[in-house]
Amino acid sequence: MKYYCNPMNIEYTYQFQRYLQGPEEYSVFREAADPSLACFKGLYYLFPSMTNGFFTSREMIEWDFHAFLSEMPVYDYAPDVRTVGDYLYFCASNGDRNCSFYRTKDPLTEPFEEIPGSFPFWDPNLFEDEDGKIYFYWGCSNNNPIYGVELDPGTMEPMSAPATLIDSMTSEKGYERLGEDHEKPDTDKEAEIESTVTMLMGLPAEEREKMGYGSTLEEVREKVSGFMSDRPFIEGPWMTKYSGKYYLQYAVPGTELNIYGDGCYVGDNPLGPFVPAKNNPYSYHPGGFITGAGHGSTLLDKAGHGWHISTMRISCNHMFERRLGLWKAGVDAEGELYCDQAYGDWPVNAATAAFSKPDFMLLSYKAGVKASSGTGQEYVTDEDIRTWWEADPSDKNAWVEVDLGQECDIYAVQVNFADGMLKTELPEGLEGMQSAYETRYMARIKQPTRWLLEYSADGETFEVMEDKENAETSLPHDLVIIEAGIRGRYLRLTVLEQPFRQAACVSGIRVFGFSEGNLPERVEEVICEKTGDLDVGIKWQGVDAVGYEVYWGYAPDKLYHSKEVLGQEHTKIGAFIKGQKAWGRIDAFNRCGITEGAVFELYE
Repeated sequence: MKYYCNPMNIEYTYQFQRYLQGPEEYSVFREAADPSLACFKGLYYLFPSMTNGFFTSREMIEWDFHAFLSEMPVYDYAPDVRTVGDYLYFCASNGDRNCSFYRTKDPLTEPFEEIPGSFPFWDPNLFEDEDGKIYFYWGCSNNNPIYGVELDPGTMEPMSAPATLIDSMTSEKGYERLGEDHEKPDTDKEAEIESTVTMLMGLPAEEREKMGYGSTLEEVREKVSGFMSDRPFIEGPWMTKYSGKYYLQYAVPGTELNIYGDGCYVGDNPLGPFVPAKNNPYSYHPGGFITGAGHGSTLLDKAGHGWHISTMRISCNHMFERRLGLWKAGVDAEGELYCDQAYGDWPVNAATAAFSKPDFMLLSYKAGVKASSGTGQEYVTDEDIRTWWEADPSDKNAWVEVDLGQECDIYAVQVNFADGMLKTELPEGLEGMQSAYETRYMARIKQPTRWLLEYSADGETFEVMEDKENAETSLPHDLVIIEAGIRGRYLRLTVLEQPFRQAACVSGIRVFGFSEGNLPERVEEVICEKTGDLDVGIKWQGVDAVGYEVYWGYAPDKLYHSKEVLGQEHTKIGAFIKGQKAWGRIDAFNRCGITEGAVFELYE
């Protein structure tokens, strides 16, 4: 059996970034985002932003990194790749200059050849229809829509004026609204705008113009007010065709939020008109160990199964500190695109159908923790990637130990390392990028993450579960699978080395398997309170459970959306569609398994 666990277990590239008008220091963080996934000549290719290369896989479980063989625009965000005939095409975002297209017949052995661009764009997506015509979609703005146009397949130049395809409708689509859980942040927006305007007016006029803010005070204030408005970012388009229908997906409302997701419009032609799909948002993961599921791509694999890959957020060291998530997807009998993100950051058996129950249960939530030194040890089992234990810098063989409270059958462990609030000197020999407002460097530096994971029944005698003392990789979200299972109560992680000689820093030791006991009782008493057209508060009578999976959808048999809730018996969902009925279900889970709840009407 083949398992994976989100966030994906790949080596994420370190970024060194500094705003020119900010402190004289670099933010250091790992990033991959805006992933494009393609199947090309029998091999899966994955191109994320800020990676300085790409990954390949034969089964989408284990991924190998490859550096580009030629000069490529690696600092341009949202790389797009598509198979077109015998070529793999590539392009990426830059709003300040014409963006070129690139193609190759074999990315592993041949460099990409450039097709000079004729217009600038941001968040591109190329699509070849069955008749050989080429279409292009782009857009990333809180002021402008998603555009589309047909391209000349020889020159890759537009054959007409661009068509406006999707714009935000926050009064009708709850999932498009900004804020954590779609709640508007309580901040002094005007003060933030004026502070930004003052900073920009301190730059030379030519720099402001290069950044797109104009030269006069009025132009700058208008641009900043638009950029910092309460309008969501509409971005990251991706086209999927299935059974004659065109599914245009788009990301919304902001990558730094837990509710970053992908919506979907459907049409009969590649340039529309498009109408919103009934099942929206299409990709949405607002709760769990790591949240967010926006700006991605959808693929049918070699066996005809659907997959969706998208961006997940950490956003602690930097707003763009992000990871990748992979989920099963498909189109149902009524033509609705869906994505299975229930238990969306637990180990996934790649061979099972979408919406299958997980093979193992979460054992480690709120388990006891002790550590050799440092602070934040309780965060190792709090199921939140944005919190972490950090050892004392002088503790060179730091360890942290998890006590499950009883012996359990353990089948999987995900070991998650954080970078703390890492600051370090800029490594030598890097070639970076400088704009009018920032400098940035990417460093694929061979600085391994080395550790030893042991288990014990009594807390005294330990045996090795996984030995990575001599690893040459730096995998921040490593997954250990024990197919036969082991019996244990205690797990001890000894951290021998992390990149840049930083102190041991662990955001989660997540243990999966089963313990002895009974399934939780069924959730019976549910109270729903609708607030306005787009929000619903849900409360239920608690049972003896570790947590709950709250499902909802536009029909009783189409509960495609879900949110994991831990440590409480209530939640709020703000992703509803105005005027659309909705149904829900609450499943309770514990260390033994899942008890499915009854379907109920959320609101009429």
